[in-house]
Amino acid sequence: MTGRALEGEAALVTGGGKGIGRAVVDRFVAEGAQVGVLVRSAADADDLVRAHGDRVAPVIGDVRSWDDNLRAVTTVVERFGRLDVLVPNAGVYDFSVPFEDQTGPEIAARFDELIAVNVKGYLLAARAALEPLRATRGSIVFTLSSSSFYAGGGGVLYVTSKHALVGTVRQLAFELAPEIRVNAVAPGGTRTGLGGLASAGADATRLDAIEGFDRMVAKTVPLGFLSEPEDHADAYVLLASRSASRFMTAVILPSDGGLEVRGGGRRKRG
Repeated sequence: MTGRALEGEAALVTGGGKGIGRAVVDRFVAEGAQVGVLVRSAADADDLVRAHGDRVAPVIGDVRSWDDNLRAVTTVVERFGRLDVLVPNAGVYDFSVPFEDQTGPEIAARFDELIAVNVKGYLLAARAALEPLRATRGSIVFTLSSSSFYAGGGGVLYVTSKHALVGTVRQLAFELAPEIRVNAVAPGGTRTGLGGLASAGADATRLDAIEGFDRMVAKTVPLGFLSEPEDHADAYVLLASRSASRFMTAVILPSDGGLEVRGGGRRKRG
């Protein structure tokens, strides 16, 4: 890609106040885009405005709410005149609680909360953005995960939600072509503040606070280190760019340190 890949375009990122979402917002702005951001807190909204001024349009809301998703899309179109790229990104984690350690009622409550954020929130964002994206022949770039393909990166609830999104990407790519391209980035282990489930009493727990998390990921992936949110941001730019990916849809781009080739042998130490 040459020049600024998203010059003159407008995007919406959900869950863009922290972590991978925030890195995507920062990168999109650097590439010339104006960006709406659906965030959970006024503090996140204020921080975005301090960093990017009128290049961003934060909206405080909940991705589980149809009204909040529609309000975020409307804000982008009213502020920036168009919507070219949607990045459904907000997520919640189950912290790998074993299946047999959860009662039936616990599974019911936790499943409803996790799926509402990780899957329903994506579908609501896509539906709210449908007509504006069709008008610009734009694109959707979902955030998936290495847990969309492999076991062991979370508990059964989280892995179920991320596997479900593979079907979401493929079906929407099929239904929305040729007007809207639908792709995804699948990050591996990343140093983020991804939070837990309120229904499990873990909403104040953060992924990056787990002792030894960085060492565990570094030992697992062939590249041998825990990624930062910024390590994935250019993959989103690639899939959002009309010039760089105009013949790409239904693509799920791994950004996971080489999990697919880890095999069963011991990784060579440098």
